[in-house]
Amino acid sequence: KTIGAYVKFNDILITEQLVDSKELFLTANTSTLYIAPVLDLKEHGLMVVEAPPGLLGGFNSAWFEYISDIGVFGPDKGKGGKFLILPPGYDGKIPSGYFVVKSPTFKVWSFMRLSIADGVEKAVQLAKEKVKVYPLSMANNIPEMNFVNASGKSFNTVHHNDYTYYEEINKTIQEEPLEMLNPETRGLFASIGIEKGKPFAPDDRMKNIL
Repeated sequence: KTIGAYVKFNDILITEQLVDSKELFLTANTSTLYIAPVLDLKEHGLMVVEAPPGLLGGFNSAWFEYISDIGVFGPDKGKGGKFLILPPGYDGKIPSGYFVVKSPTFKVWSFMRLSIADGVEKAVQLAKEKVKVYPLSMANNIPEMNFVNASGKSFNTVHHNDYTYYEEINKTIQEEPLEMLNPETRGLFASIGIEKGKPFAPDDRMKNIL
């Protein structure tokens, strides 16, 4: 499964009581409020992310590579604003009033971090009042956000470390544009049978090797 397979565009992960050892949340710390939506540009087209002031965060591609910052180090300079995320190859009109982010992949993971210096409850309130995620087509009729509290929940953002890891890689390669990976990396995967547009069907010998 991938996150995008069952998460709706207005489902937003939030850690209302922060995180602890129950959550296998890669690189997370225990003194920051996290807000993390998942964007599916293939299904919804251009997406808008509204961010409050004072954030530290960014956008990552489906290959978990950096695309752009949000907040203090982003184009909004920590003042917040509306970000418009464009799908790969988009060459249509771009409306004004947005910080434009061009994504190389259809799936985009966004993470935002809010300081809890003035208290966790205040940070949670700010996030729920200001963070919004929706298709640009719904800009005139923004639906209600569904904040999902992940604090105290057991979940795992770390990839498998057995053969199924390669199945996860293949799934992403099949879903995303060919240009997501450079030719050298594509060649390495092709050498073990992972190529876009072709089935990944290793025999038992190759499965054991992998």
